[in-house]
Amino acid sequence: MDELLKIIKLYLEIFPKENNRQKEIVKFIEENENITDWNNFKGHIVVGGFIYAKKEKKFLLIYHKDLKMYLYPGGHVDANDMNPLSASRREVLEETGLTNLKQLSVCEDKLIPIDIDTHMIGYNERLKIPEHYHYDFRYLFTIDKIEDVNMDSEELDNYKWISMEELEHDPNYGRIVGKIKNILDFSKSERMI
Repeated sequence: MDELLKIIKLYLEIFPKENNRQKEIVKFIEENENITDWNNFKGHIVVGGFIYAKKEKKFLLIYHKDLKMYLYPGGHVDANDMNPLSASRREVLEETGLTNLKQLSVCEDKLIPIDIDTHMIGYNERLKIPEHYHYDFRYLFTIDKIEDVNMDSEELDNYKWISMEELEHDPNYGRIVGKIKNILDFSKSERMI
């Protein structure tokens, strides 16, 4: 719990304009126990990873059967996950089979995500789970080129690789695209030095 609050504090030093946006997650962490428990229907901490294929300049989205939409890979934090970054790596591996991931981060501390988002998840018909909040720590990973994806077919149905422009026009991700562009541009300039 303290580690998550520390991550959010450092995150807000990088993105101070998000202070109001992140008040809800701070309050949730301070006022609740079992913040990663699926059965906490006030909400729980989840993780995700945007995956960018450098050669084709495309992002991976996977179709989630229960939510009936394309999403970046991600999911719930397990008890044995060391931190949100390790949980994100595990979830990406489980949902895609991709192993050659390189993380791009917003600062030297790799635990700081590129984005923290709060969103409502609707009622899950298959699992009979009521609507609840997800407090989502989102990371950015790259792979050299598009690879085959080995999906978990119980939850996921399809996948696609989309351009930055398509991601930008998706109402769920438009806000995060500016951050991703900045990190990719910075990473490119670092390689040129």
